[in-house]
Amino acid sequence: MTYNILNNWLNQLGLKEKFAESVSLTLITLGILVLAMLATWIVRRTMIPVIISIIQKNGLHWYVPLIDHKFFHKLSWFIPLSVIHICKDILLLSDATFSLLLSRVLLAAVVIVATLTISALLSSINDIYRKLFKKRSAAIRGYTDAVRIVSYILCAIFLVAIITGHSPWGLLSLLGGLTAIILLIFKDTLLGFVAHIQLSSTDMIRLGDWIEMPQYGADGDVIDISIHCVQVQNWDKTITSIPTYALISNSFKNWRGMSESGGRRIKRAINIDLATIRFMSDEEIQNISNISILEKYLRPKQKEIVAYNKRHEIEDSSPINGRRQTNIGIFRAYTQEYLRRNPQLHSNMTFLVRQLTPTETGLPLEIYVFSKDQNWANYEAIQADIFDHLLAALPYFELRVFQNPSSFDFRSAFSRDTQKPELPTTELRAR
Repeated sequence: MTYNILNNWLNQLGLKEKFAESVSLTLITLGILVLAMLATWIVRRTMIPVIISIIQKNGLHWYVPLIDHKFFHKLSWFIPLSVIHICKDILLLSDATFSLLLSRVLLAAVVIVATLTISALLSSINDIYRKLFKKRSAAIRGYTDAVRIVSYILCAIFLVAIITGHSPWGLLSLLGGLTAIILLIFKDTLLGFVAHIQLSSTDMIRLGDWIEMPQYGADGDVIDISIHCVQVQNWDKTITSIPTYALISNSFKNWRGMSESGGRRIKRAINIDLATIRFMSDEEIQNISNISILEKYLRPKQKEIVAYNKRHEIEDSSPINGRRQTNIGIFRAYTQEYLRRNPQLHSNMTFLVRQLTPTETGLPLEIYVFSKDQNWANYEAIQADIFDHLLAALPYFELRVFQNPSSFDFRSAFSRDTQKPELPTTELRAR
C-alpha cells in the first residue's frame, strides 16, 4: 500500500514512527483532495459544456430547466466522490481508523448529493411538464413535492444510520411505530397533498387562472400551486398565499370560464329619475324621428299603436287611453339598437336591456351584454364608451339620471328663494 511505502520512507529519513504516520496521512489526504479538485475542474470545464452543447444541437429545449436548477452540476459531484473512494482504497489501509471514518463521510456525502440531485431533477421535471402541457401545468407539482419530501426523510434516516452505525431498516421500523406522531407532525402536508390531487383530478384550478377568494384577500392570477399553498398574484402586484386544502374546504370563484367563452360580461345599470318618465306626444315623437338608430323601431311601432287604437276605437282625449309610447320605452329601444351596432360586443351571447325593480333611487335600466375583448383595460374602455354615450343621450328623451341633492342644489334653491339671479346652468330639482 502507498501508505506503508510512504511511512517506511519517512522512517528511513529519521522521523519518529508516530510523526511519520501523521505526515504520511496528511500527505495522502492532501493528494486525494488535489485529485478530487482536479477531477471536479475537468468535469465542470469540459464534460458539462459538451453535454449541454449536444443537447442544444439535438433541439431538446427542455435542457433549460435542468440548467436553471443546476442538475448537471449537482450530478457532477459524484465524480470527485468516486475519485476519493478509489484513491482511499489504493492509498490507505482498509482497516485503518482514518480510512473507516473517511468511508462513513463519503457514504454520507453520497446520500446528500443523491438527495440534492433528485430534488433538482424533480424541480426540472415540474418545469418541463409546464412547458409541454401548459393547460394542466399544475397537475404534477403535488406529486413531485411529495417525492421530494420522501427523499428528504430517507436522506435523514440514512444519515443517522451512517453516523450511528445502525441499519436504516431498523430506523424505518421504528418510524412505523410512531405513525400517530408522524401523522400529527405532517398533518398539513398530508391535507395539502390530498387537496392537490383533488384539485388536479377535477381540474378546479390551473396556473394562470384568475380566481377570487375574499376570505383570504385573493383576487388575481394563480402563479404557483404546491401541496402546501397556492400563490395568487393580486392585481396590485401583491402575492397572497392560500393553503391548498382551503380551496377544497372553502368556496372560491374561478374566472376561467369567462376566458374560455371568448367574452367578458358588462352588467351595469343607469338609475332613471322616476319623475321624468312620461308619455310622448306625436310632436315629440316627430322631433326624435330623425335619430337614425330609431328608424327601424319608431315608425313601425307608431303605426302599430295607431292601428291598435283605431281598431279598438280608443279616444285621444287623454294620453292614458289606449297605447302610447313612453320616453323610457323609446330610450330602451334606442339603447338596445345602439348596443347591437357596437362591433365590440357579442351578439350571439346573452344580450339584454332590461328594467329592474324601481327603488328609492329611481328606475334601474340595466345593460347585460358581453364584450369581445377580455383584456381588463380594453374591457373597461369599452364599458366606459357605452355609458358615456348613453348618459349624454338621456336629455334627448327628456330623461334624467337620479342623483342625490348636492351642495350646489341647495345653493341654487336658496338663491331662488332670495330672488337672486340664477346661475346659467341647467336647473336641478332638489329631491
